[in-house]
Amino acid sequence: MALNKKIELHLQKIFAPNARLDEKLLGKDVTFVTNEFGEPETLFIGKRQPDGAINGERYVRRIIRKPNSNELLKSHWELKGKVSRS
Repeated sequence: MALNKKIELHLQKIFAPNARLDEKLLGKDVTFVTNEFGEPETLFIGKRQPDGAINGERYVRRIIRKPNSNELLKSHWELKGKVSRS
């Protein structure tokens, strides 16, 4: 399943480096982890459990940078599968 375009647009922003952020977007619970540049690179989306874990799906962002630079050349989100905790 492709990532919702509105969520993808939100995740193009720069956030705090090396952080874990918990949000609610489009009625779904979202947790994402940023890299050293503040770019989201791991995403969990679904329903948050009382312990903070999310039952839903996990996405990983593939980032390609310009050679010898930190400038973003392109990126895309890949669905890695379901995540759940009982």
